[in-house]
Amino acid sequence: MDGMTRRSALKGFAVAGLGGSAYGLLSACSRGPSGPGIPINILSSQGTQVLTIEKMIEQKGYYREFGLNPNAIPVASGTNIVGPLLTGEADICIFAGFSQLLAAIEKGADLKILGGASIKGQQALFSANPAVQSVKDLVGKSIGTGAVGAQLHQVVTALLKKKGVDPTKVRFVNVGSSNDVFRAVVAKRVDAGNGQADVLSSLQKMGVHMLSDGDYATELPEYTWQAAFTSNRTLKTKRDALVKTLAAYCKAFRYSQDGPSKDDYIKAQIAALNPTDIAQATEQATSQWDYLQKHKIYAEDLILSPERVQYMQQLNIDLGIQKKIMPYDQIIDTSLAKDAVALLK
Repeated sequence: MDGMTRRSALKGFAVAGLGGSAYGLLSACSRGPSGPGIPINILSSQGTQVLTIEKMIEQKGYYREFGLNPNAIPVASGTNIVGPLLTGEADICIFAGFSQLLAAIEKGADLKILGGASIKGQQALFSANPAVQSVKDLVGKSIGTGAVGAQLHQVVTALLKKKGVDPTKVRFVNVGSSNDVFRAVVAKRVDAGNGQADVLSSLQKMGVHMLSDGDYATELPEYTWQAAFTSNRTLKTKRDALVKTLAAYCKAFRYSQDGPSKDDYIKAQIAALNPTDIAQATEQATSQWDYLQKHKIYAEDLILSPERVQYMQQLNIDLGIQKKIMPYDQIIDTSLAKDAVALLK
C-alpha cells in the first residue's frame, strides 16, 4: 500500500466510520467467482434494495453481457467497508453512504468516488403517534436514529433543519439500522423514525403512518444517500473491470425504474431474500417497485453533480463530520461513469 501499512490504514479510517471491521469476515463469506470473464470483487451490503438489484443483474445476465466474473462479498448493513478496498480484498463498493465517504477521504483514505448509486432516499419518516403528523410536530418528541454522525442521524437532522425545526428541540435515540428504527416506531418506543419503502403497503395493519412531509425523495432530494467507490490503487490497475461493473449496475438502475420491470423486480427480490411468506414478500417488493417508478432514486447516468457534492460537504461541516470543502476533482473521477454509460448506447 502506497506509503501506508495495512494496519495504519484500517486504524485511521475506522475513525471516519468506514474502517476495516469487516475485513476478517470477508474471505469466509465471499460467494466466489463462478465462471469465465474478468474477475471483480464487489462489496455487497445486505439491504433489501441492494440485494434485489444484484440479483436482477444476475438473472438478467448483465454480468455476462459485460464479460464480468463477479465475486460478491457480503457485509452487514452499516459495517465498516473501507478496509477491504484499501487492502485489495475488494475492488469496488456500489452502495456506500456518501457523507461517510467524504469524511474518510478528508481524513486521508486513498479512495475515489466513481459515481452515484441511490442518490435519492428510499426511506421516509414514520410514526405511530397520532400527535405526530408532520415534521414540525416532532418538537419535544423522540426520534429513532443511528449513532450521532451516522447517515440515519444526519439525514433526519438535515430534514429537521429544512423544515425549520431546531434539532436540539428533539430527542435522538440511537436504535441502530433503519429496520431497527422502524421496529421501534411500530412498538412505540420512539415517536418517529425512518423506514424503507417496502413497508408502505403494510402501514395500516401496523398502526403506523408516514409523516406528511417525511418522504426524503420528495422533501430532501438534494441529499445524496449512496455512491460507488474504489481505491486509487484499484482504479489504476483494474479500470476496465470497474467501468464494466458500473455499466452492469447502471443498466439495472435504468431497467428497475422502467415500467416493464415489475415482474422481474419482484422475482429478483424474492430470490434474493428467500422469504417464507411469498404473498407478503410480493406485496413488499411491489411497494418498493412502485416507489422506484415514482421517485427514480437511482442515478441513471451515474453522475454526481458538483452541486450535490457541495451540499453534502457543507452538511458534513455543519454537523462536525468534515472540516473543510474539498475540490470536486479530488473526490470524484467521473470518467469511469461516462465510459460505463457509453457502453449502454
